[in-house]
Amino acid sequence: MDALRIRGGAPLSGNIKVSGSKNAALPALAASLLCEGTHELSRVPDLADVKTLLGLLQSMGATSSREKDSVRIDATKVDKLEAPYDLVRTMRASILVLGPLVARFGRAKVSLPGGCAIGARPIDQHLKGLERLGARITLEHGYVLAECGRLRGAEVLFDMPTVTGTENLMLAATLAEGTTVLRNAAREPEITDLADLLATMGARVEGAGSDTITIHGVNKLKPYKHRVVADRIEYGTFLVAGAMAGERLVIEDGVPEHQTALTDKLRDIGARVELDGTRVTVHRATKPKAIDVVTAPYPGFPTDMQAQLMALLAVADGASVITETIFENRFMHVPELSRMGAQVRVDGGKAFVQGTAKLSGTTVMATDLRASACLVLAGLIASGETTVRRIYHLDRGYEQLERKLMSVGARIERFVEA
Repeated sequence: MDALRIRGGAPLSGNIKVSGSKNAALPALAASLLCEGTHELSRVPDLADVKTLLGLLQSMGATSSREKDSVRIDATKVDKLEAPYDLVRTMRASILVLGPLVARFGRAKVSLPGGCAIGARPIDQHLKGLERLGARITLEHGYVLAECGRLRGAEVLFDMPTVTGTENLMLAATLAEGTTVLRNAAREPEITDLADLLATMGARVEGAGSDTITIHGVNKLKPYKHRVVADRIEYGTFLVAGAMAGERLVIEDGVPEHQTALTDKLRDIGARVELDGTRVTVHRATKPKAIDVVTAPYPGFPTDMQAQLMALLAVADGASVITETIFENRFMHVPELSRMGAQVRVDGGKAFVQGTAKLSGTTVMATDLRASACLVLAGLIASGETTVRRIYHLDRGYEQLERKLMSVGARIERFVEA
């Protein structure tokens, strides 16, 4: 099993590029199921989750090929309308094939999904929405069975904003008869990116990026040609790395407005962040200040960035409070970070972080995707050597993270544990 060995204390200087978004690429790949023909998707990150979804599409009868960062998918001959447990269990986003399959073929059988163990992430909003569109939903032996004639447009009110729920219903509604209105929809940039992709297919989507999205169903769609938006969480991770160890770290090809909430917090902590179009230059906070953070749906502070920010607050001057409002199990990195000398106490949905002078390298174990990034960042500033184990979590969401950090001065090596 692969692990990372990090020698802390090296300043980060130079230019680093942001990859395409995993969380935008996955619904884009699922959208290929909506019609016959060959789709072209570029800026696709080379990640385990992307490979999993491509494997799932291939198991259904689709074909795909990859050249550098571009993927071509042809779902013309899809004939197996099932997403089996063995392929779905490792990745919750596999549920995104449900909406397109039902919309195009009138039926689907999809295993209940798995993914990171960061708390309950039910798919009831997906199923409720599909039922509103006319699908008959049953749950049998760990599978969702969905059947319908042609879906019909309807109004769907989500109980809470859900990114994959919003995406699944958007995908399904493109081929529904009539108009669908999604209320209390998620507003994340990945939603807007999906709407842009669907527009190239001939779909009629209005309001993406707001909490009300309207989809006017069409009879037929055509293949897309689309470039995936920048990964805002990878971008945010590099921002925090710069605030921790940046001598002059220049981050390129991101979308700065997607991380306004984080950028504001980093400036409050004392980092220098300079914007120039899609280029951002970050200089570390020489004396980090403690701050309070509350996670919230976009455009609030992202839950996917709270673990990384905690690594910085662990060495800030004073006491910080991080309040997690999205996932109840999102502090799984705390015990491992504490092994490095961080002083963190968790009480329910709050983490109380008392800054300490320094962190110390040791062996730690990743528990989920963003926890992995937190421990890598902590290793960058810790004294001595840090070994991060179980980095398969990291490989699910970051494209060659250690190589990118090495290119700007970090001392990291990947090795296979005996």
